[in-house]
Amino acid sequence: NETPFGKRPRQTIINLAFSHRGAAMIAFILMVNKQGQTRLSSYYQWMSMAERVALESEIIRKCLSRSELQCSFLEYRGYKVIYRRYASLFFIVGTTPDSGYCIDGVPAKSSSENTTNELGMLEFIHTLVETMDKWAGSICELDIMYQLEQVHFLVDEMVMNGYIIETNKTNILRPLDLIERESKKDDSMFGGK
Repeated sequence: NETPFGKRPRQTIINLAFSHRGAAMIAFILMVNKQGQTRLSSYYQWMSMAERVALESEIIRKCLSRSELQCSFLEYRGYKVIYRRYASLFFIVGTTPDSGYCIDGVPAKSSSENTTNELGMLEFIHTLVETMDKWAGSICELDIMYQLEQVHFLVDEMVMNGYIIETNKTNILRPLDLIERESKKDDSMFGGK
C-alpha cells in the first residue's frame, strides 16, 4: 500500500491525522440517499430529537444542493461538515472542536477553533465505505436498511465517543465475522438451514 507520502500504510496516515492532541471530535455520522432520506445516523454528542431532526434536514439539504464541482466541506452552526457521495448514498460527517481531551491527565485549554483535517476525514469516509464494501460486497442502500444493526456495529468498531479508534478493515470486520459464524452454528444446532 504505497501512499503519496511514501511507503506508510494508509491506516497510519489516518491515525496520524487524528491523534487526540488537538483533534476535532466527530459529532455525527449520517448516511443519506439522493432523495434526502436518512438511512443511518450516529451521534456522539447529546442532542434532543427536535434538534437532530432540524440539524439533519438542514445539513442534508445543503449537501444535496451542492454541485459536484463544489468542494465537499462546509461549515454550519459551528460544525465542520465533510461529505462524499458514493453511488446513490451520501456519507456525511460533522465535527466540532474538541474541548474534552487531556494531556497527561490535565484538561487542555478549550479551543473554539475547529481544526479538523478535512482530507483526513474524507479518507476516513473512504475507509468506511471500503470496509462496508468488503463486508457486504458492493454496499448499497438496501444493505444499510436491512442490516442496520450490523452497519451500526461496524461504525461503532471504527468510532468511539466521537474519535476514530480503528481503521484496519480486518480488525473492524473480525467481530462481525465471529457473530455471523456463531449465528450459523446456532441455526444448525436448532434444526435451521
